[in-house]
Amino acid sequence: MANTRKDTVQNENEVTYQDGGAIRSPWRMAWRKLRRHKLALVGMWVLIILHLFAIFADFLAPYSEVNTDRRRSYHPPTKIHFVSPEGKLTRPYIYAYQRVDALRNRYEEDTSKMYPIKFFVRGDKYKILGFETDIRLFGVDSPARIYLMGADRYGRDIFSRLAYGGRRSLFIGVIGLVVSMTIGLIYGGVSGYFGGWIDNLMMRIAEIIISIPSFYLLLALSAVLPPNLPSDVRFMMITFILAFIGWAGIARVIRGMVLSIRQTEFVAGAEAIGCSQPRIIIRHILPNTLSYVIVSATLSIPSFILSESGLSVIGVGIQHPLASWGNMLSEALDLVSLTRYPWLLIPGFFIFITVLSYSFFGDGIRDALDPKAQVS
Repeated sequence: MANTRKDTVQNENEVTYQDGGAIRSPWRMAWRKLRRHKLALVGMWVLIILHLFAIFADFLAPYSEVNTDRRRSYHPPTKIHFVSPEGKLTRPYIYAYQRVDALRNRYEEDTSKMYPIKFFVRGDKYKILGFETDIRLFGVDSPARIYLMGADRYGRDIFSRLAYGGRRSLFIGVIGLVVSMTIGLIYGGVSGYFGGWIDNLMMRIAEIIISIPSFYLLLALSAVLPPNLPSDVRFMMITFILAFIGWAGIARVIRGMVLSIRQTEFVAGAEAIGCSQPRIIIRHILPNTLSYVIVSATLSIPSFILSESGLSVIGVGIQHPLASWGNMLSEALDLVSLTRYPWLLIPGFFIFITVLSYSFFGDGIRDALDPKAQVS
């Protein structure tokens, strides 16, 4: 008996069945496959948490990134107590610390007074959506200070600087990716579509760009930049330099995909009905490279993060007093300091977790968008 089930097309990406069958679209199937990739989901949620941590740094951090207390140089992580001296369970509190050895920066708790951890307290001022406020998520009364992850040599809270530094270390990858992907897509699409001498010329230019060692180029540029250049300007320059160097590799891959796609029937049909060449490239060819673009994006962002971190570690990237995970990690280069103050390595742990999460998420995206993979 012939199958009487009929398909009703709702749009170009989604199909429903009249007998109540499940809706299947490419993106729904990709999401179902991604949900089965446990490591990818873990990586995705870790990245979401880290980005939210950076976006809301002003509220979540107890101090601003430039808040300094030189009397608490290399202050150890503050111990949070939940049990009173009488042995009763109580609200979280801390003790103030006193420096007992100025040479080695050794601290001991002063148990004469307890300082409860308060929520929605007033602290350093900041602006949000154009409004100035000083409300922060948590804090303690002066003269005590809460250092969840210790302090650096200037007495600045590492936890707070991690939150502010994440805005630069995390989003340098996003900004750089948008720039490099945009250039790579357009450049590779034009080269692959027209072919011939245009393709040869454009690919030779791309190969020249690829051959430029980006790390040494940035070192050379840093030598000619004014020493008093603001860190935020330096940050943007690093981002765009990395992006303008990184687009060439993307363009080569896109060009190869476009060479294959332009031979398909729907491209020939678009040409037959008189579509302009820019419209064919942008509306019909480049969208078919989207799966590669998404996978490449998730796997390329870690390289931007590592590049910025490496440059900041050696003093070429973001400069103090502004924070990035790279320049925070530079304090751990001294073996003596690292041995005495191991919490200086915490920014390196955040870099490691971020890169690992992007790798897991990128692998999951790659598998989810693979048309050969089956999903039930």
